[in-house]
Amino acid sequence: MAESITITDNRTGELLEIPIVNGGVDAAEWRKLLPGIWFHDPGLATTSGAESAITELDGENGILRYRGYPIEALAEQSTFLEVAYLLVYGELPTQDQLDRWVHEITHHTFLHEKFRARMHDAYHYDAHPMGLLTSGVAGLSTFYPEAKDIEDPDNRMRQIVRLIAKMPTLAASAHRHAVGQSFVFPDNTLDYSSNFLKMMFEVGNPYEVHPAFKKAMDILLILHADHEQNCSTTAARVVGSSHADPYSSVAAACAALYGPRHGGANEAVLNMLDSIGSLDNVDAFVESVKNGDGRLMGFGHRVYKNYDPRAAIIKDAAHEVFQVTGKNPRLDIALKLEEVALSDDYFISRKLYPNVDFYSGLIYQSMGFPVEMFTVLFAIGRTPGWLAHWNEMLEQNSRIARPRQLYVGSPVRDYVAINQR
Repeated sequence: MAESITITDNRTGELLEIPIVNGGVDAAEWRKLLPGIWFHDPGLATTSGAESAITELDGENGILRYRGYPIEALAEQSTFLEVAYLLVYGELPTQDQLDRWVHEITHHTFLHEKFRARMHDAYHYDAHPMGLLTSGVAGLSTFYPEAKDIEDPDNRMRQIVRLIAKMPTLAASAHRHAVGQSFVFPDNTLDYSSNFLKMMFEVGNPYEVHPAFKKAMDILLILHADHEQNCSTTAARVVGSSHADPYSSVAAACAALYGPRHGGANEAVLNMLDSIGSLDNVDAFVESVKNGDGRLMGFGHRVYKNYDPRAAIIKDAAHEVFQVTGKNPRLDIALKLEEVALSDDYFISRKLYPNVDFYSGLIYQSMGFPVEMFTVLFAIGRTPGWLAHWNEMLEQNSRIARPRQLYVGSPVRDYVAINQR
């Protein structure tokens, strides 16, 4: 028997039965009975704005799957570009398909020289790299005006390849501008993650990428690649619903990610660990949180009500990086904080478990990334997800996003001349 709900308009006694399909109900059915009555849902926390086949997220059970594949299997066995292919095309590639995909992306990493050379001239010497990245992505739309032909599937795919390819180049360029270093050109002989690390960190002598760093970078990008309808993905879809080009849509997503509520959580974790200072202070800090005098950063999630599956993966990757770099002193504090919190009923009852941000900042910092680059790294990883959603939305021929509002302002008023106010 099909699941359904029945609503009653108590003003008229009218009844309407609405089927429950894929865990949701069709708002168009509600409008049949309640025209002009809108759902009030600030933050859209209980509203579905899309049907999507890209990512399944079950927060109650700590499940994250890309196109049906568990995130644990992908992080262990795939590369980032293989996962990017999966998100965009819907299936894991054959070897021939992967080789062509990697070749295309590798050979689109370069920026137009006029764009690259002049891109940062207008910015202050210490401009935040995320601001530079956001404006750089938007600026690419002026170099590829054909991207505006969003009705052509082949053209859309060309722009998707370009964006995935150029994001690490834009990101590394933004970093080097911020620290006053010269630009390092992409190296087509390197894989995606190694090429990015070289563009970031090569100074003078050739930069040798340690295998543990390459693997950790790939894992971190995979874990960030998509997370269904979050703030930045929603921003990309909303802007894309106006049929804006993909560069503008991804720039909008970058702008949303720039906000500290979305992309800055791992930086907040580092600040918290610094404020704790030593292992001896962990118990006192936990008690202060329970008393309402502090916040436990990197624990809990808007969606996950269980252990974030990405956190367990990233914790293992952290240990491999620290074997190369030496242990980050914050790691011992983080491990003890996790141990204390996960044995305390106060946090267990509130379902406050470590999330992906709890360990990611520690890895990034140990690999040499400044805090200002953390959100930029997030953006590189999330780009295939943003583009997969943008492309899916266009394939669905979705309507332009246009939410309603509940007006709470003044009723009609007579205009008063300025000399009588």
